[in-house]
Amino acid sequence: MAALGFAILWITGFVLHQTPKLVLNYGDNLAYVTVADAILRWDFHGVSIQHFMGYPYFIAATSFLFRVPTVFSLWLIAAGSTLLSVWIAARLVGTLAAAYFAITNLAWLQLAWIGGSEPLAMALGLGAFLAFRRNRVFLAALAGSLSVTVRPLMIFVLVGIGVVLLYRRKFARFFVAAGTGILVGILYVLPLAHFFGDPLLTVHSYTTRDYGGGGIAGPHGHLFGWPFHGIIAGTIAYPSPWTNLLLSFSWIAIVVAGAGMMFSGRFREYARAYPNEAIFCALYLLALFSYDYLLWARSNFMRFSIPVLPFIFFALMPVLPKNRRFLWCLNIIGAVLAMISAVGLKNVISHG
Repeated sequence: MAALGFAILWITGFVLHQTPKLVLNYGDNLAYVTVADAILRWDFHGVSIQHFMGYPYFIAATSFLFRVPTVFSLWLIAAGSTLLSVWIAARLVGTLAAAYFAITNLAWLQLAWIGGSEPLAMALGLGAFLAFRRNRVFLAALAGSLSVTVRPLMIFVLVGIGVVLLYRRKFARFFVAAGTGILVGILYVLPLAHFFGDPLLTVHSYTTRDYGGGGIAGPHGHLFGWPFHGIIAGTIAYPSPWTNLLLSFSWIAIVVAGAGMMFSGRFREYARAYPNEAIFCALYLLALFSYDYLLWARSNFMRFSIPVLPFIFFALMPVLPKNRRFLWCLNIIGAVLAMISAVGLKNVISHG
C-alpha cells in the first residue's frame, strides 16, 4: 500500500507538471538543505537555524557517504524512513492499524514522499519502541534520543522508557538509557554553543519567533496552554476556507475519538503490556491538544498528530472498516489528494 501510494502521488505530480523543484520548495525542506550544506562545510556563518538539526545531520551524512546532492539525500531519507516506519508500526500495532496510518493522513503522505522530518522522527521513535519490547535498552535509548534531535516532542519516547525502567526497579538499565540520552544531547548542543553561543538555540527558536501569539501573552505567546485553547482561538483569529476547516476538524475529531477509545478495556490491556508506549501516547496527546500557537494549532494539527497516529488507529480498530478493497481505494484517493494539496489547488486549476 505504501509503495502504491508513492507511485500514485508522483504520477499525479507528473501529470500536473508540478514536479520540478517540488521537493526543495515543499514545507521546510529548503531550510533543512541549507543547514545540511552548512554542516558539510562545517561553516554556519550567515545560516539561520529555525528547526531542530537532527534531520540536516542525517541529510549531510547520507550526502557525504553516497556522494549525492543534499536535496536528493533529504528525499531519500524521508522515503526510506517512511517504509521503515510503516513496517515497524505493523510490528507494534498490527497491519490494519499500520495501513490506516500509512495511507490516510495527507500531511504524512506529503512528508513521506516529497520530504520532511517527520518520517525520520517516526522511524527512530517507533524503532525505539520495538527495541524496548525486545529488551534492547541501549538501542531503544539511542533511537529515542536521536528522534528528539529531529522532532522535540519525541522526548516523550524517552520519558516513557525512563519511567518504566524506574518503576520496574531496573536501575542499571535506567542509567544506561539516561546516559545515552545525555551523551546524545551533549553532542547535539556543542556545535550550537560553539557557533551560535546558545546551546539551546533550536529550543529557543520555538519560543522567540512570532508564530501567532496566545492572546494576552503578546505576539510570542506561550508554546502550551489550556487544552484546545489554541485550536479554538486560532480558528477565530485566522479564518480559513471551509474546505481547510473541514479537513482540520475531521482529523481533530479522529484523534479525539481515538484518545477516548484508549480508555477501553482492549487498550488498557495493551497499555499494561507496553506501559512506556501508553505513557508516550498520554503525554504526546496532552501536548498536542495544549499547543497554543494560534497560527498553527488548528491549521497544522493534521501534521502534528502524526507521531501518535499508529496508536490512535490501534485504539479505533474495533470501529474502523476492515475491508481491504476499501483501504486500497482510500490509498489511491489519499495519494492523489495529497499531491493536489502539496502543489496547491489554484495551480491545479490554472494548469487545467
